[in-house]
Amino acid sequence: MLESHIRSRLKEKKILLMTHIVIGYPSLEASLEIVRTMVAAGVDLMELQIPFSEPIADGPVILKANQNSLAGGVSVAQCLEFGRTVAREFPIPFLYMTYYNILFKYGVDRFVDEMRDAGLKGSIVPDLPPEEADGYLSAMQRNQLSPIFIYSPTTSEARLTAIAKVADGFVYCVARKGVTGDQTEFSQSLDAYLARCRTATGLPLALGFGVKDKSDIKFLEGKADIAVIGTQALRLIETEGIAALGPFIRDLQT
Repeated sequence: MLESHIRSRLKEKKILLMTHIVIGYPSLEASLEIVRTMVAAGVDLMELQIPFSEPIADGPVILKANQNSLAGGVSVAQCLEFGRTVAREFPIPFLYMTYYNILFKYGVDRFVDEMRDAGLKGSIVPDLPPEEADGYLSAMQRNQLSPIFIYSPTTSEARLTAIAKVADGFVYCVARKGVTGDQTEFSQSLDAYLARCRTATGLPLALGFGVKDKSDIKFLEGKADIAVIGTQALRLIETEGIAALGPFIRDLQT
């Protein structure tokens, strides 16, 4: 269902835009305003990060947002309710992004069932390898939700193929080793990496980690299907406020 939505949108746009927020940062009320602003500016999909104390894939900007959200007392239950609110109010697919400890402690089946009830379309759990994901995959399949798995430039050909067998919706390709927010070199090596990913799976490809401006997105046209903006949007919120997001996102798509 998520894949068909993406393919339908790709008939209208050369590349889709997915943004990332940390629920509860800088507050739950502000998070809702951020979603409203991003959707109005033309975002196609959105990751809603459930804050976690040790977000190992995230760089300092998103790490700080996780810590501040947790310090403000945001709970998993509140994040699930937030997801329900935005999925009901806005006409784009929403995904949860979080770490496996959250699902494990909450209960995988309970979490996934509530994710379906809230109207989410899938989830990204970057520290859960497919070899250890049987329970999660079963729950996602039972609820017709998309488990989004990750490719990296160091992923072997055999593993690209193995991940493709359990992925659904799209595959998230990280642009380089390391955490979110660092500088990424948009070069021929990235082009070749995406070509390897394209060979391994027929699913749409999203490219994240280091996408920050229109030139990056132009580079990705024809190579990836979805560009992911995370850290750069958070930086903008911190320096210029939520109102600056609309012009920023609209400019990325022109």
